[in-house]
Amino acid sequence: MAITAALVKELRGRTGAGMMDCKKALTEANGDMEAAIDLMRTSGAAKAAKKSGRVAAEGLVKVNISDDNKTATILEINSETDFVTKGDAFIGFVDTLGALALKTTPANIDEFLTQTLDNGDSLEKSREDIVAKVGENVSIRRVQTVQTDNGIIGAYKHGERIAVLTLLEGGDEALAKDIAMHIAATKPECITEEELPADLLEREKAIFVEQARESGKPDNIIEKMIVGRMKKFVNEVTLYGQAFVKDPDTTVGALAKSNGAQVKSFVRFEVGEGIEKKEENFADEVAAQIKS
Repeated sequence: MAITAALVKELRGRTGAGMMDCKKALTEANGDMEAAIDLMRTSGAAKAAKKSGRVAAEGLVKVNISDDNKTATILEINSETDFVTKGDAFIGFVDTLGALALKTTPANIDEFLTQTLDNGDSLEKSREDIVAKVGENVSIRRVQTVQTDNGIIGAYKHGERIAVLTLLEGGDEALAKDIAMHIAATKPECITEEELPADLLEREKAIFVEQARESGKPDNIIEKMIVGRMKKFVNEVTLYGQAFVKDPDTTVGALAKSNGAQVKSFVRFEVGEGIEKKEENFADEVAAQIKS
């Protein structure tokens, strides 16, 4: 039976799968629509496994906050291309998992992945289903829960790629949100100098010393230069040392203190950070599919 464009369009509309996947299923089923749907359902896991090796470095971040503002979750789900993140299927998948995260308050991604959806599906089954629909690898990458009894949670999202949660002791929600917005923009390593890893400080100091020696300065001058440079470095990478983005004349540490607040913790997720991205030419891939 001839596989017409109308058949492919109908199957695509019913399954949400990619055009070439629909054409292939219809060909194998000799044009039988219901048989093609069954084929696509049974092959979903195999397709997901095949796509799992492909780099998923795009995606969305999702923040959910309880009605009493005492619990919040932050979640990152990845796809291969930015195009997929704009589709209703992927957005719905992220929304569903965001709600599940708030409901189950997982301590980490491993715990979250053991949960099941209201329909009884495992998260792996739901991931395989979305892979079959969008035709790309999808990764449920990371999740974190923030809970408090007496503190204040602040949240800020910059578009769909960066999200921050802050936890304050004292202050108010407006301040917590402002500090979350600042963190989104500046990406501090930690809150205070005391939290900086010793090896990071030693590495930066060694670099500064080498740079100073190349300038030919005497040791006593180099020592003074290093003190100044290290202080500047610490202020650049610690939240409390950074100039507040909405008022550069004050630091975040001074801002918190003036409002009777302390930043107890923060979580910042940026889509794709830390993922090694491979060079892939998706235009060539699409062209090859059209020709087949």
